[in-house]
Amino acid sequence: MDAMRKQLDVLMGANRNGDVEEVNRNYYDRDVCRLFLAGLCPHDLFQLTKMDLGPCSKIHSLQLRKDYEEAKSKGSENFDRELEDMIERLIVECDRKIQRALKRLADDDAKAAIAISVSEVTLTDEILQLSKQIKEKMKEVDTFDFEGRTDDKIKAQEVVEELRAKRADMQATLLLDAFNKDRASLPTPAPPPQVAAPPPPPPDARTQEMINEKLKKAEELGEQGMVDEAQKALEEAEALKKLAPRTEPPSDPSKYTAADVRITDQKLRLCDICGAFLSVYDNDRRLADHFGGKLHLGYMLIREKLKELQEQINKRRKDKSEDDRRSREHSKDRNSRASRDRDTERKDRIDSRDGRRGDYDRDRDRRHDRDRRHDRDRDRDYDRSRGHDSRRRERSRSRERRRHERY
Repeated sequence: MDAMRKQLDVLMGANRNGDVEEVNRNYYDRDVCRLFLAGLCPHDLFQLTKMDLGPCSKIHSLQLRKDYEEAKSKGSENFDRELEDMIERLIVECDRKIQRALKRLADDDAKAAIAISVSEVTLTDEILQLSKQIKEKMKEVDTFDFEGRTDDKIKAQEVVEELRAKRADMQATLLLDAFNKDRASLPTPAPPPQVAAPPPPPPDARTQEMINEKLKKAEELGEQGMVDEAQKALEEAEALKKLAPRTEPPSDPSKYTAADVRITDQKLRLCDICGAFLSVYDNDRRLADHFGGKLHLGYMLIREKLKELQEQINKRRKDKSEDDRRSREHSKDRNSRASRDRDTERKDRIDSRDGRRGDYDRDRDRRHDRDRRHDRDRDRDYDRSRGHDSRRRERSRSRERRRHERY
């Protein structure tokens, strides 16, 4: 009852009867199912199966899922890690169940059970295309449910069921072909030993009593001259004798059926998706029922979801590493530009200093040249002055000598 009420709440809302006070909820409230917001609640997968987890105790709301997806696109919230942890626990539990089942088989049977990979045999382009169409239709179902378009939602669900049935039939056909090849390689089972038919058992007391009555009646009718009636009574007695043994017909080795083989040796093969055992002697209808069952579909869905989450995580890591690489390159370029700017500035300072030093040297050289010219001119003037004085003194001495000579 609680499970049905929960399903009705998801499909029609908690206030479907108009007797519940509306409560405003946010996607981050504690009573809202984060796994449902992230895309998959395990409580909805295995209903009415041996893996039934029971109804989810938290709220499932498509409106809150939409609010969460908007917040996730902005990078403010992400519940994928919680969903990934839950899915990994379910898969680990399934793998443990597989290992326990394999331990119950003999070594040769255990090796044969995992010799055929169901997921690989049933993975073709057509199967992948059908799975893609089913996923798109499921999104349409959620959209119609969110918009309140009940008729369109029911039609989309019917299309989903048809696609799933078609996919299950195709998977069953592919696996049956693989089983036929596997069965052809198996040794032919030994026919049951032929046993001589035992003598017919005596009739039971009631049948014997009826036979005696028929014989007595035939004898009385013969004494009365009623030959035809007496003959009929004898025939009835003989018929009762033939029915008395109820013996089974002897077995024919050429008519050894697959059902007899399944009873003696089932030749189990393991489904590596849900952990169920299949027999190589199963027909296509039984295999199709397996592929379309809730248990197989539920484990297939969580394995696909785990793969999708891991791809998203790897993509985010790759984008982050790419951003870090770009940031490092940008930082390196910025540092390189800054280093070039510093080198240029240092070179400009050196060039400016060298230019000022060159100007100073040139000024100093000009001053030195000017001083040298000045000194040279001064020395020349000095030499000229000394030569003039010596000539004047020489003339004065000459005049003095001539004067003395005259007197």
